[in-house]
Amino acid sequence: MTKRAEAKYKINRRLGENLWGRPKSPINKREYGPGQHGQRRKGKVTDFGIQMRAKQKLKGYYGNITEKQFRNLYEEAVRRRGDTGENLIGLLERRLDAVVYRLKFAATPFASRQFVNHGHILVNGKRVNIPSYLVRDGDTIEIKTASKQLAVVLEASQSRERDVPDYLHVDHGKMVGTFVRTPGLGDVPYPVKMEPNLVVEFYSR
Repeated sequence: MTKRAEAKYKINRRLGENLWGRPKSPINKREYGPGQHGQRRKGKVTDFGIQMRAKQKLKGYYGNITEKQFRNLYEEAVRRRGDTGENLIGLLERRLDAVVYRLKFAATPFASRQFVNHGHILVNGKRVNIPSYLVRDGDTIEIKTASKQLAVVLEASQSRERDVPDYLHVDHGKMVGTFVRTPGLGDVPYPVKMEPNLVVEFYSR
């Protein structure tokens, strides 16, 4: 098992939830945290702890993005009109690595980030290798021609573990997708319950 996979599964075990709904997740067999004291780490959780956990879940789901990036997205969500929690979800789903994952061009958010970093993705015909790049409604996301037949791409696109959500359109024959609209919390197919309102409370303390 690669270090990347180990890190991903450790997030699942630390949080006690199968964040990505994958059948291979160790949480399906061991519902306690990693390490020799994992089974004993259960106690009363404070309001702060609940808010912190909500933040860790959301950060972890999107490939465990850095605290700086996550905080910047939160601050941008605050500046925008409307509900801050809904704005935060919309911004997270607009990240290029998240879109590539949603389009089933990559098997996991971690693989998606690496795929973008390595220059395999075009946005409106131009190569973009920044995973945090925010796509806009109507943008076209495509795998570059030389990478369309990669085994990892074909395997991910044919996977039946998850479906492409309604706010995206994809043609897996051409490996081209469109970001139709920015989603709200209710549109996003999270395998576990996400609570962006608690994240807002965490940062608003």
